[in-house]
Amino acid sequence: MDTEQPPSNRGTINPPVFYTSALLIICLVIFVGVLPQKSQQLFSQAQSWIVDNVSWFYILTLALTLIGTVFMAASRYGNIKLGPDHSEPDYSNTSWFAMLFSAGMGIGLMFFGVAEPVMHFLTPPTGEPGTVAAAREAIKITFFHWGLHVWALYAAVALILAFFSYRHGLPLTLRSALYPFIGERIYGPIGHAVDIFAIISTVLGIATTLGYGVLQINSGLNYLFDMPISANMQALLIIGITALATLSVVSGLDKGVKILSETNLVLAVCLLLLVLIFGPTALLLESFVENTGSYLSDIVSKTFNLYAYDKTDWLGGWTVFYWGWWISWSPFVGMFIARVSRGRSIRQFVVGILLVPSGFIFLWMTVFGNTSIHMIMEQGIVSLAETIQADSSLALFAFLEHFPFSSLLSFIAIIMVMLFFITSADSGSLVVDMLASGGQTRTPVWQRIFWASSTGVVAIVLLMSDGLNALQTATLVSALPFSVVLLVAFWGLLKALDTDATKRMLRQQSAVHHPPRQQQNEGGWQRRLRGIVMFPRRSHVNRFIDEVVLDAFEAVADELRKQGYHTAIINNQAAKQIKLEVKHSDEANFVYEVHPRAYVRPNNEAEDKNKTNDDRKYFRAEVHLTEGGQDYDIMGWSKDEVIEDIIDQYEHHMHFLHVVR
Repeated sequence: MDTEQPPSNRGTINPPVFYTSALLIICLVIFVGVLPQKSQQLFSQAQSWIVDNVSWFYILTLALTLIGTVFMAASRYGNIKLGPDHSEPDYSNTSWFAMLFSAGMGIGLMFFGVAEPVMHFLTPPTGEPGTVAAAREAIKITFFHWGLHVWALYAAVALILAFFSYRHGLPLTLRSALYPFIGERIYGPIGHAVDIFAIISTVLGIATTLGYGVLQINSGLNYLFDMPISANMQALLIIGITALATLSVVSGLDKGVKILSETNLVLAVCLLLLVLIFGPTALLLESFVENTGSYLSDIVSKTFNLYAYDKTDWLGGWTVFYWGWWISWSPFVGMFIARVSRGRSIRQFVVGILLVPSGFIFLWMTVFGNTSIHMIMEQGIVSLAETIQADSSLALFAFLEHFPFSSLLSFIAIIMVMLFFITSADSGSLVVDMLASGGQTRTPVWQRIFWASSTGVVAIVLLMSDGLNALQTATLVSALPFSVVLLVAFWGLLKALDTDATKRMLRQQSAVHHPPRQQQNEGGWQRRLRGIVMFPRRSHVNRFIDEVVLDAFEAVADELRKQGYHTAIINNQAAKQIKLEVKHSDEANFVYEVHPRAYVRPNNEAEDKNKTNDDRKYFRAEVHLTEGGQDYDIMGWSKDEVIEDIIDQYEHHMHFLHVVR
């Protein structure tokens, strides 16, 4: 008998990726730290070249990802799950939204919710500043920078990774996105290089954000409590935030990251409601509806507006800067979203990611942005505008100063800023840990501590050596090569989805899952009825798999070997799951598995009403293919009937290979 056992867990480190990325990060930090002015000049020149020559490519990349993700949700691909067909989401909708929101851009809203609308209001790209038209345009631009395009980008990267990992068993790393083009070579130097790039981009991006973030936190604490602004104080803040992030990472995704994300979401909703209640409530609700409608009506023109006929530096300073920053962050955020999105259909995934975060962000920007503009225009609070123009990091605190309980609200805001930084740091560390471990999610604690603490160390070194500006510019420049990789991978995803959807359609057209005719004829209707009302225990299903299914698998495998096919039977004794695999070289392998699956038997009057759910549990021997569970039971079938079903499914598989060749 050719029986294989599941491979045992080996070392979690992927040495070429782990050591090379760590070495390159050290070298880059030394270069930026020792020669900050030289590195800033070098990266700034690269950024200026990008803005002058290829800003159109950044804008086109965001436009194509938005169009592509909407198309996938609306098309026949929308029903495909990010995982086997029988899989269910790992997290509730609330937990899922909280985690992706905290990792995606929660921290940005705290600093730009007030500052950006006011800055656009005071210095619009075109038109007269400080007018009603400028106010209306300021909110639309803010919506544009934080809306559907950003979340479509994150959704695109997450879809690519989740589909190939959860649907086709590839590693949950960036290299898997290239599988449709280079196949098994993703496990070689090309795949290593892609994962190394993703690690460097993630670590440096989070370290840069952490460095700038503590500058803003320090400014807020100084504004509220006269805490001194100094490099030592900022280093202590980084150490504290990194330590908390490390504790969260060590706790794992289901505890630390999840709990902190949900806490932050609750605080964000509370702060939003307080500002909405204490502010011009009716005006804000009216503005929210109008702002959303204006954004949607102008989305096409703003998406493709490069100011080609009215050249301005505003585009490079705002839209292209944002697009480059979002693209450079997309490997990290996309991987994290993929990590927490297993089991959702593509339609559920895209609709959830595009609409829920964007809707919340639109409400947030309306409440904070319109209220601040209202203060300046209608209430004459010019000091708010002056503070924002002088130091945008103080925007939120200067804004909350004009509300009741301002000290309490500002303290809550500082707590939220810190929590958002912690959730960004811990989710980023989890992503880097997965990348450096070949996609494994269960890694030693020391690895998670290493990457979480490394981010803090990099931030402190750059902060002390005045190298943050250079690294921020370098992160933005890195968005250009990744844009090319993203578009190629997105095309590969569409190809793979088309193949998957074709296979799904053929299976639905040809497969009728009921007992074979032989079983229906032998024993007549009495046998069918007994099969319907029979509720086997786990031991019965296990014995059926050992005595009937295994014999059927061996018979089919022996016959296929005679025909020159390489087959394998993988018998997982611990889970009592058995798999027959027929390998087809470069084409999709055929997989037929049988899994015991528990259910609660239906109630009936003859049953003892005092029985618990465990007493009423029964098991089915369900068939699983590559795509997941097929929702039919073969318990009680004979060996020949099981063989007949295997051959039926194999015939469908061969027809699928014929169609897609």
